[in-house]
Amino acid sequence: MSGSPFPQRVITVDLTDGRLREERQDEASRRAYLGGRGVAVRLLEERAFWQHDALDPEAPFVMGAGLLNGSPWPASSRVHMAFRSPLTGIYGYANAGGSFGPRLTAHGILALVLVGCAPEPSVIRVDESGIRLEAAGRLWGSRVPEATEALRKGTAAAVACIGPAGERGVPLAAVMVDGGRAAARCGGGAVLGAKNVKAIVVDGGRWPRFPSGFLARSRAATQRILATPGVRDLLRWGTPFLVGIKNASGDLPAMNHRLGQVPFGDAIDADALELYRVETKGCPGCPIRCGRISEVNSGVHRSRSAGPEYETLDALGANCWCGDLEAILHANALCNELGLDTISVGAMIAFAMECHERGLLDDESVDLSWGRGDTIVALVERIARREGIGELLCRGVRAAAKEIGSAAIPYALHVKGLEIPGQEPRVAKAFGLGHATSNRGADHLYALPTIDVAGLDAAARRLLPTVYPRVLDPADEATKPALVRFGEDYCAVSDALGVCKFTTTEVYALDPAHLAEAVTAAGLALDADGLLEVGERIVNLERLLNARFGVDATHDRLPERFTQEPLPVAHGEAHDERRIDSLPDMLAEYYRLRGWGEDGLPTPTTLVRLGLSDGRTA
Repeated sequence: MSGSPFPQRVITVDLTDGRLREERQDEASRRAYLGGRGVAVRLLEERAFWQHDALDPEAPFVMGAGLLNGSPWPASSRVHMAFRSPLTGIYGYANAGGSFGPRLTAHGILALVLVGCAPEPSVIRVDESGIRLEAAGRLWGSRVPEATEALRKGTAAAVACIGPAGERGVPLAAVMVDGGRAAARCGGGAVLGAKNVKAIVVDGGRWPRFPSGFLARSRAATQRILATPGVRDLLRWGTPFLVGIKNASGDLPAMNHRLGQVPFGDAIDADALELYRVETKGCPGCPIRCGRISEVNSGVHRSRSAGPEYETLDALGANCWCGDLEAILHANALCNELGLDTISVGAMIAFAMECHERGLLDDESVDLSWGRGDTIVALVERIARREGIGELLCRGVRAAAKEIGSAAIPYALHVKGLEIPGQEPRVAKAFGLGHATSNRGADHLYALPTIDVAGLDAAARRLLPTVYPRVLDPADEATKPALVRFGEDYCAVSDALGVCKFTTTEVYALDPAHLAEAVTAAGLALDADGLLEVGERIVNLERLLNARFGVDATHDRLPERFTQEPLPVAHGEAHDERRIDSLPDMLAEYYRLRGWGEDGLPTPTTLVRLGLSDGRTA
């Protein structure tokens, strides 16, 4: 590794003939893009991924290790997967924790690029003897837990695996890491299925060695994380603690985002879920350990699975008006086993229930009335297997609404084809703007602008002084473009380093300066501004790639439900209404801050400044 602790190998696997091609990341590329999300988008651009349909065998699928994967830096195990999305048709990606990214770096691998299609269902295995294809055999068709355990063969190997949904080309299909960590959004599981890849297994290797100065900073960062107030709830409850907070504020999407509160919040919150928790888990090297294993040990919903996370409790619970926690747990387990994105699946079911309520959709095999836990469980199976009504619902809300007819379009809530996650844009306006501007479609993690809704005064004062203190008011639309712009850049840095956002943009235990000190101590000298410029470069290159598909300012829009329908919010005996006053004004200011034109695209001046005048860093 030439004395550097950072992974450098970029390996292209041609699945059609089994050939391997290896390149090395040079320091200029590392300085410009880091790893993870940065190197993944650069590799997609270099391979002109826009020339191929999402499920074309020649379409590249990139798995990028974060630059700090495999290091002692706390919570640095996130792996990034990038591809053309079969759900949205544009640039797509998914990101997951677990051991996969660190295992890649143990082999010095920065990225795997998969092209072509294996002649039969196959497994890619990476170990001490190299990289090779093996026949998947009976594992093709199996559920994720069964396949994962069989592929590990009693070892600690990392496994990224698809389920039956991915094998069937379902656009909502996820890639499951280590059995319970979902690289869920945008349909990456279907892309692997189209390549006849059941799983990628990585075992063995040697962990990189980091300088003593880096080790000291890693220990200090761990202590800083554990001392941060916002981390305490994650330590105790994981993300389900958000259910109660968001239900009180009106930020818990319900009934396909018609409402922001439910009367059954206590039935699906962290306290209720605690009764089903059987184990606490964490990603390698993470001090937070937010993962949970939940189990229903009897009855029709008997099941065991990782999670559920907040997003799942909202998507399969409140947004479908379902307070049956055991049914939600069962549906979550099925999504993990079959390899499905719980956010898009829940949004899809909520859309179907609203269409049914309005007389636009019916099915003789299931009752599509609001809140039916048995229906939610049944529809997960049908979606994964494309059976009956599942053949319609597996395509995502945009495509399903088009097939049902124009009357259904107002209830298909998405941005750029990706279903809206569990934030209410009329209450959390920065999240609303972030959904609109995100390059992969509606996405709470693209900017993760929590500073205002979480009341992070110290972080706002340090990092957003030009809009402080007004930015702390969630209703102040004038300050949201600055918050979203900063959040997008910092999230891109986190993804490129492989660092979990629960330590960065969720609670701001770590600022860009802390990450810059870490990267510099490891051997890549960058200050905080230099890191944020890398994030800005990534966001701009992603926007350039989407421009290849005709994406521009006209696509940075929210569904009319959020811009035209006021949201009722109850505060004890009092009630008020929330609304977005002017999304166009927020977008105009966001484009100005970004150095983009009114068309929502980077100007030549911005491209030159970022070294992207030809679509790449010079």
